[in-house]
Amino acid sequence: MGSRLRESRKARIGVAVCAAAAVCAAALYLYFSTPQGVPLVCVFNSVTGLYCPGCGTGRACYSILHGRFLDAFCYNPLMTALLPLIGLYIAARALDWIITGRNHIDKKINVKFLTGVLVVVLIYGVLRNIPVFPFTLLAPEGFWQIL
Repeated sequence: MGSRLRESRKARIGVAVCAAAAVCAAALYLYFSTPQGVPLVCVFNSVTGLYCPGCGTGRACYSILHGRFLDAFCYNPLMTALLPLIGLYIAARALDWIITGRNHIDKKINVKFLTGVLVVVLIYGVLRNIPVFPFTLLAPEGFWQIL
């Protein structure tokens, strides 16, 4: 199967269309369901009682799908800011794979940039768990304290 995907652009397009359909189906499901009614359980938060860097991202995505960007920012400011970069990366990587059957994108991303993003995410994960203002603003729904 792997060699067929490398050799056949039509097969790669078919896989990409199926993946895009699955993403659209997931977005439609999230759009019409409410994460407040059936919350996405964070295993890290359930076990430790601390917020992981991704806590609130599901509710932020729900808010973005409904055009409420301020709500999304209040749920998870960092991930709301990173979502366009993640989307751009996925789109560029998929397009490169569809056209060439290979991965040329990862070689063009600066390792220092990726390390910087990782450090920012880790520091964010630590800071959002400090129970003192202004760090409480980084917790899910934290920015509602000042809005």
